[in-house]
Amino acid sequence: MTWKRYLPVIRLHLKKSLVEEQNFKLNITDFESAGDRGKSGYTFNLALENGKATNNISGSAVARDLYEALKSDEAIKALLAERSVKISVGKSFVLSIKTNHISAYK
Repeated sequence: MTWKRYLPVIRLHLKKSLVEEQNFKLNITDFESAGDRGKSGYTFNLALENGKATNNISGSAVARDLYEALKSDEAIKALLAERSVKISVGKSFVLSIKTNHISAYK
């Protein structure tokens, strides 16, 4: 799984995203060699609340793979607890991570 090699970088950026939005460029060849994603491409938004996906990612294999990788990493799961996190990849292949604390007042 392509995302596994990015987990250390994602972990670091997740920590930093508590202060400000984080962006880093992905290596497109890593993903192209992992398999053809066709027209859907590699762009996606993954919204997480308390470590659970809150948006529909069924149409994006790349987002589903990332979500599975995140759930398998204990340190990342701890970073996602009690937080609302948006992870997205745009056309320019930059992954961005934006974190908000979940308000206790619902």
